[in-house]
Amino acid sequence: MLLQRFLVRLVTMLVTLFGVAIVVFVVIRVAPGDPIAMMLPPGASNDDIARLRALYGLDKSIVQQFLIWLGGVLHGDFGTSISLRQDVLGLVFNRLPATLELATVALLMAIAIGGAAAILGARSRGTAVEAGIDIASGATLSIPDFLWGLVLILLFGVLVPVFDISGRVSPQLDLPFATQFYLVESILRLRFDLIWDLLKHMLMPAVALALPLAAIIAQLLKQSLKEVLDLDYVVLARVKGFSETQVILREALKNAALPTLTLVGVQFTFLIGGTVIVERLFSYEGLGNMAIDAVINRDLPLIQGIVLVFALLFVLINLAVDMMYALLNPRLRHG
Repeated sequence: MLLQRFLVRLVTMLVTLFGVAIVVFVVIRVAPGDPIAMMLPPGASNDDIARLRALYGLDKSIVQQFLIWLGGVLHGDFGTSISLRQDVLGLVFNRLPATLELATVALLMAIAIGGAAAILGARSRGTAVEAGIDIASGATLSIPDFLWGLVLILLFGVLVPVFDISGRVSPQLDLPFATQFYLVESILRLRFDLIWDLLKHMLMPAVALALPLAAIIAQLLKQSLKEVLDLDYVVLARVKGFSETQVILREALKNAALPTLTLVGVQFTFLIGGTVIVERLFSYEGLGNMAIDAVINRDLPLIQGIVLVFALLFVLINLAVDMMYALLNPRLRHG
């Protein structure tokens, strides 16, 4: 049953990626603007424009362009960036670790904040504390991540300048990184100076991304906990003398967390997508920031590569969450 579920999701994933590739390829080519004209100086001749269009394969029909591009993708060749004149796949993988680290830190923050609020609300159900948590969650959810970013920049970057408001790491530091996963490497190397500097740059954009997701987690997990707390096995735990906090943490949480797990996985994909605007806001050197530059420059190969990588991340995360949910749910595992 589990293997069959995995194979079905895998086929669905491949079809989804193919559909995304077609849509993105067609949309960015019918959009107004000529990327070749943006590359050449105003005095360029028609022959120069024609040669450059032929170099990037833009002189062929859309169908021919798509088939050529798709053949290259299947062989690991995503083309060459028009604006940066570098390999697209190399550019994407150079920026992707920064975005993944930012999104992961934001996810951990959201789980910690939302989980603590949900447990406190479930423990204090029917009181003013629960009402306050509901009001705070609703207010937090109503403010988009980029607006949270602006507020944080004003508070902790301008009025009380505690954190850095741009970049990923201070350039004056010794940067002995072998990969682009700066935070992971700094932790493994026990470079606490680098860890602190990276977190100072990462904290505000991560909080901006985390707060709306934390509100969603708090609302769903609290409701799930309230439902589980009325079940017989939880009541039996109270009879045995467990405190309400012990009942929630030891008995109720593991079952109430299953619906939240699915939600977190789905929302994590949206969180990664949300990094596009937030990274631009904080001049964070991630994939989202590069995506905006690619759109401004009409860099067709780079846009295609970034969107396809984002789509691949989305389907892989959803596949992992679906499989994890099936493993943790006995009814699906033994279906």
